[in-house]
This record gives sequence, structure tokens and C-alpha cells, in this order.
Amino acid sequence: MLRRSVGFVNRAVPGLGYFASRRWFEYISSRDSGRDMLFMNYGFAPLADDAPLNLRSEDAEHRYFIQLYHHVASAIDLRGQDVLEVGCGRGGGTAYVARYLQPRSILGVDLAANAIAFCNSHYRLDGLRFERGDAQDLPFPDASFDALLNVESSICYPDVPRFFSEVVRLLRPGGHFLYADIRNREELAGWAEQLAATGLELLEEENITPNVLRALELDSERKQALIDRQVPLLLRRTFKEFAGLQGSDFFYGAFANGEKVYKRFLFRRPVD
Repeated sequence: MLRRSVGFVNRAVPGLGYFASRRWFEYISSRDSGRDMLFMNYGFAPLADDAPLNLRSEDAEHRYFIQLYHHVASAIDLRGQDVLEVGCGRGGGTAYVARYLQPRSILGVDLAANAIAFCNSHYRLDGLRFERGDAQDLPFPDASFDALLNVESSICYPDVPRFFSEVVRLLRPGGHFLYADIRNREELAGWAEQLAATGLELLEEENITPNVLRALELDSERKQALIDRQVPLLLRRTFKEFAGLQGSDFFYGAFANGEKVYKRFLFRRPVD
């Protein structure tokens, strides 16, 4: 029954299912005052025998989430750059970029007040700041940033083209848009049209669905334990669907059968 219900909702209102999943994760995170929920993404795992990403010991438990951020954000050299992350959630990815990729500054923005409050109490790093803000109406002057990062967030926005117009406005000439997100298969053509309409130069486009699926498999046991520990029994089945546990249908199954696609992009704002 749950599979049929969420499947119908997702087909009827594209993006609503993922919006609901973020609300579920925000509920979990509101119950977590520590390090269990620093990230709200589905993760990334290499498929080849690549050397593992070298992480500090305190970051190892979040490896798959961090690997997604690294795969998206390391598409360019961020050293010495002013970076904005829109949709930072509880700040794990923003802090990773600050600590490992050495931008001059990075500002994380999210609409959720509780997430920003957590970030401001949890992180203390030079050059790292967090503010509350709406992705569709960001309170910054034109051409404020060298790079704008957006990971698995825009699918929740009511007006995605308006967000894209904010990206263009805020990037300096020659600046980069580092972007990754999910769409249903039937939404891909419209998504491509929205991105083309920005006038940004597409440098890279990659289907990373297999990598995300592999990360879900490798992290399934840890997520299962987290849900069992933090979520009331009545809600656990729903949480397991939205968390993408191996064998679930709504996200894991949809990635596996091609109904949902996860893509990574690198764009550049043309030099005027």
C-alpha cells in the first residue's frame, strides 16, 4: 500500500515525494543533537577500483555522503574562491568543502531555521558561515561568488527556473555552478530545457545513478540502525522508503529500474 501511495504522489506531483523525504530527514535531524545527521543526501560510491577518498578519522562514518560532495565540488579547484552553497541542510557538506577544498570563504544557506541554528552552533571554522535564505530570492548582491554549489536540493523548490536565474545573477563572470540532483525519467527533457535557458556554458554532464545506488547499498545497514534508534516504530517503514534502504521501492527501487535518474553537472557563467 505504501509503495502504491508514494508512487502515485510522485507521478502526480513531481518532486513532492522528495520534498516529503527531506521533511522526514529534517524530523530525524531535529531529534539528533550530535553527528548522526550532518548530511541529507543519498551518497556516492566509486564503481571502479579507485583509491578511496582520504578522510580524517572523524569523517569516516559519513564517507558516502562526503564522496558525493567531493565528486561534485572538486570538479574545479576551489582554492582561494568565494563559494555559496544553496540548500546546505545541517552543514556537513559545506564544512567538508571548507576543511578539505580550501576556498577563501564558503557560505551555506538553507530555508530551514532549525538547520541553520544547528550549523551556527556546531561549526567553528575560519571562512565558514551560515545564513537562512530562500533559494529563489537570495539576499546577496549580483556577482558575489566565484562558485555556487547545489547538491540534491533543487528538486524541492517550487520554482526551479527562478532558482537558476539566481545562480546566474550571483555568479561572477567565469564563475562555476556545481550542481547535482534527481529527476524522474519523464522530467529529464524539461530539466535540460530549464538549464539551457540559463545561458550558462555546460562543461560536464554525468549520470551518477549507478554510483548513488551503490552507496545506498553500502550504507543501508548503518541507516537501518539509525532509523531503528531514532524513529518511532509506527513511522519506521515510511522512513526506510525515503532513506533509500536496499530493497525498498520509492528511491532505491526507482534508481535501480531507471524511473529516477541522478545527474551531476558543471556549468560556467560566460565572461561578459
